Amino acid sequence: MVTGAGGMTGSELARQARSRNWTCASFERADLDISDYNAVDDAARAVAPDVIVNAAAYTAVDTAEAERDAAMRVNRDGAANVARAASRIGAAIIHISSDYVFDGTSSRPYLPDDPINPLGVYGESKAEGERSVRNECAAHLIVRTSWVYSHRGRNFVLAMLRAGEEGRQEVRVVTDQRGSPTSARDVAAALLDAAETVRDNPESAGTYHFSNSGITSWFEFAAAIFEFRGGDSPRLVPISTSEYPTRARRPQYSALDTTSFERTFKVTPRPWQDALRDTLAGLR
Repeated sequence: MVTGAGGMTGSELARQARSRNWTCASFERADLDISDYNAVDDAARAVAPDVIVNAAAYTAVDTAEAERDAAMRVNRDGAANVARAASRIGAAIIHISSDYVFDGTSSRPYLPDDPINPLGVYGESKAEGERSVRNECAAHLIVRTSWVYSHRGRNFVLAMLRAGEEGRQEVRVVTDQRGSPTSARDVAAALLDAAETVRDNPESAGTYHFSNSGITSWFEFAAAIFEFRGGDSPRLVPISTSEYPTRARRPQYSALDTTSFERTFKVTPRPWQDALRDTLAGLR
């Protein structure tokens, strides 16, 4: 069972689960409001899955600063509802979380058990969601990921391509924030591999990190997008975070250490450049 199936990762989870010949019930936001516990419980009982993957989330990072209650209703309370419903039917839950639970002051990739310290409401709501899942369902996997993009939805890759298609001569891109771009397709595949393990081996429960391998900046990521796409592109201008003020603060460094995920679920993340090339090839 997949919640948030209308989003980048949720849609990939549903598509790939069916391509593996799994029975998969997928729910978009219009189908299932995870902030409504009774609705979630009814859906879980009707489907009776072995594993529920909660891909539903409030993801408007800047808007969340003014909509704290809305962010908490989905990312904290909704996560609790899904986890509670999973526990009641004896299912495991895989809950997708974010690198934004960290403050970005680390000098090396974050480990799953490193202290969290979110900088804004979105990160705080995701951190609260993690606590809710741990409290409500013992058979849980919390998987943090970072800089997710896809061939659909609102994401950095499509925003850059749109800037090129619109004929913009110049695009200013932040160069002092570093992390790991991650393909929604790769996250979904990794989570489905993990689902098989947690279903059969409950002792694998815990908090993990998954991202494509390699660390880059938003500016370098943008340059790679246009390089791999080919053709004309706007001139990229490197700027600092201070030159691009946003309502919510972002972690300056949010690379994730994926070692425990690789070891437990026998999944090796591929380089972010390879995943990006595949996404761009699919768009063509």
